[in-house]
Amino acid sequence: MSDSAISEDRSRGLLGNSRHRPLLWLILLGLILGFAFQGTRGLWSPDEGRYVGAALQMLDSGNFLAPGYSPSELNFSKPPLTYWIIASSLQVFGRNTWAARAPHAIALVLTMWVLYAMGRRLVPEKPWLPGLIYGCTLFPFLTANIISTDVFLTLFEALAVLGFVRSIVFDSERDRRQGVTQMWLGFGLAFLTKGPPGLLPLLAILIYAASRDGWQGVRRAFTLAGIAAFLVVGFTWYLLASMRYPWLLHYFLHQEVYGRIFTAVHRRHPGAFGWAVVYLPVLVLGSLPWWPGLFRAVRSSISRANWRTWYGQHAIEPFLLLWFLVPFVVFCLSQSRLPLYVLPLFLPLSLLVALQLRNRIDLQVPRQRVMLCLWVIALVAAKGVAAYAMHPAEDNRQAAREIAAMTPLQDVAAVIVIVNTDAMYAIEEQTPWGLRLYLNKPVYGVAWRTPEGAASLCSAIREQHQTLVIVDHTIDPAAIQPALANCQVHAANHLGIWRGDALMRIQG
Repeated sequence: MSDSAISEDRSRGLLGNSRHRPLLWLILLGLILGFAFQGTRGLWSPDEGRYVGAALQMLDSGNFLAPGYSPSELNFSKPPLTYWIIASSLQVFGRNTWAARAPHAIALVLTMWVLYAMGRRLVPEKPWLPGLIYGCTLFPFLTANIISTDVFLTLFEALAVLGFVRSIVFDSERDRRQGVTQMWLGFGLAFLTKGPPGLLPLLAILIYAASRDGWQGVRRAFTLAGIAAFLVVGFTWYLLASMRYPWLLHYFLHQEVYGRIFTAVHRRHPGAFGWAVVYLPVLVLGSLPWWPGLFRAVRSSISRANWRTWYGQHAIEPFLLLWFLVPFVVFCLSQSRLPLYVLPLFLPLSLLVALQLRNRIDLQVPRQRVMLCLWVIALVAAKGVAAYAMHPAEDNRQAAREIAAMTPLQDVAAVIVIVNTDAMYAIEEQTPWGLRLYLNKPVYGVAWRTPEGAASLCSAIREQHQTLVIVDHTIDPAAIQPALANCQVHAANHLGIWRGDALMRIQG
């Protein structure tokens, strides 16, 4: 065999030929970052347990149209795509924590892959760099271990923006039109994941298209195939659900849109400076270890000379800045603010940093390879520490173990949690929904101080007959006795105190 043939054979190696090797290494890195210790940490309240509980409710009831907290409580606070994904994983891999979190690890890998595809057009000399930056950035890495809608939203927004990039950096007219269709397909998936917030990058796209090519550029962003893909993927479920539940449109517009944007009803850091408290630490600390590249990107973005050059060359940097700034302004104006909301903003940040560091990062340099390996080890080690050493009160697996140690649960059909509140928001936040995964029992949340609180308790008891009831420590157990009398329960036994709350076994 000739020397050239031997060299070519070696260049293929275990990870394919040299052309595909960077992508394969990037995927391997994403798999390590995403799946290391992915099932070790228990579900933490409130969000993780609620999302998994809704997925389990779909599997147990067979009703995949209407998400629910429990068999008698609907939950339309989010569209269903996240629940469908989690339910599919639980069905395939079993009802365990790893299966619940596995889709989020896969989403991290796919997001890095999509950024690689963007990099082929925007950073062609190092297409792997945007994906590498995103996957190794502290906040995106941490969120891949948190069950939420935002990890999937980020993936689908990335898919949509990749379609837009294809439509402006294209090889042929067919490639451009396929890019537009892909853009609307991505936005359809984003809309089915989180509703209107999934369309925020579209505002940046339209502003950039208008400034770059005028109204002709805006018009090219709308094609019949693209709009059809968006309507079919993004709106079919809304249409079917609204036909089944006629009050749903009012709920979405009043509670999920108006309530979140203009009021403090959800109690998520409202006020004039709530955005600074929530978002600035996430953006600053969460962007580690890429501060030098981020600083260069900020410095470059405030240079008038750069803007003149970008405008004359139809450069991508203004779009990336719009992609970050437009959603960020909306997030700041909205009165419902949580750290995960800004996860999609790390996509344009990763691309901006890649453009700044493309001539500085060279993984052929041993020192840079060593530093990257050390950082990856540090990230994985931090994930392991959180999995094995951190057991806060919000750990639903630990809570399930404690409850199971206090009383036999073989004949218990469901868990009812009575919360001393008149706000449904508090039910979402204070009910340990993740108990459903670990105890294999439906979980009900009862807002005790609402007018229908006692009736909700009776309804759950009649529905399940044998129930374990957790009574909020601020409620005197004697105060629920009249309600139990009205429920005509056969027996109500006090089992003891768990974390200050009374435990009761009730036979309906």
